[in-house]
Amino acid sequence: MSISRRKFLQGLAATGLTTVLPSTAKAASRGEELATLLDLSKCIGCGACVEACKETNAHKFPRPKKPFPKMYPSRVKPSDWSDKQDVDDRLTPYNWLYIQTAYVTWQGEEYEINIPRRCLHCQNPPCANLCPWGAAAKQANGIVRINDKICLGGAKCKKVCPWHIPERQSGVGLYLKLLPSFAGNGVMYKCDRCFGRINQGLVPACIEVCPQDVQTIGPRDEIVAKAHKLAKEMGGYIYGEKENGGTNTIYVSPVPFDVLDKAIEKGPGRPHLSSVPNSMAKEENLAMAVIGAPVAGLAAALLTGISKVSQDKQGDKDE
Repeated sequence: MSISRRKFLQGLAATGLTTVLPSTAKAASRGEELATLLDLSKCIGCGACVEACKETNAHKFPRPKKPFPKMYPSRVKPSDWSDKQDVDDRLTPYNWLYIQTAYVTWQGEEYEINIPRRCLHCQNPPCANLCPWGAAAKQANGIVRINDKICLGGAKCKKVCPWHIPERQSGVGLYLKLLPSFAGNGVMYKCDRCFGRINQGLVPACIEVCPQDVQTIGPRDEIVAKAHKLAKEMGGYIYGEKENGGTNTIYVSPVPFDVLDKAIEKGPGRPHLSSVPNSMAKEENLAMAVIGAPVAGLAAALLTGISKVSQDKQGDKDE
């Protein structure tokens, strides 16, 4: 799903952008992986990034139909955040980015560390490799997306994600057209890194609006080098470079991340900061990915076709 150089440059001309870095633009146009560096020593927890994320991505948020179909087996509970869209202290289908705060004492000094949390966009994402329906995929530029047109909401992506990032909303998606009482139970949602803005040559909204310049986006090699330089300058620590085999979200903090992990609130919608081994290196996951990839590809093609037919029928009714 990489974009062509011509299309990318057309996007630049159309937007008259001022917020994209030259190296980022070139890397994106070549389909190279982009990574984000977050300097946690700068974040003041103002929440501007959270508001910008909500505003920019509001048109992608679910609009469920109620009442929800009764599910069989009954243990598959519906998940409904549609009446709680203002929640901003955790991840939800309507809040793809939030601020975690840790109050800690490190080497005799007190710190308040604010940590913007969202999908880390892994280099070898288990959510994309192990989705049985091919609904999650990693783009050439490193963005990991869930296709809401074919996602059935089975939550495999959340189960295999080391941080359990994706969140489900019931009452939306293709399962309502297929087997509303037996399939999935909704659609999974998470940060898609403002892929549309990236395609136009813009930076994600959370980066553009930040008054403290906490985040920097660019080719992964450059971002990793900057992270190490920054960590060396502040005597700090890095998270995300090697977690789960490497992610495209690199945090640098003046406080060790195991100390931060003990201080933050964790639980559903509130991911941890502990070290994470490469989950795709596990034999069972690797085997499942190799065996399941062709099936997932066929399933994705089939579901895409069904989704398109369904949309065409809906369009005919609306005319």
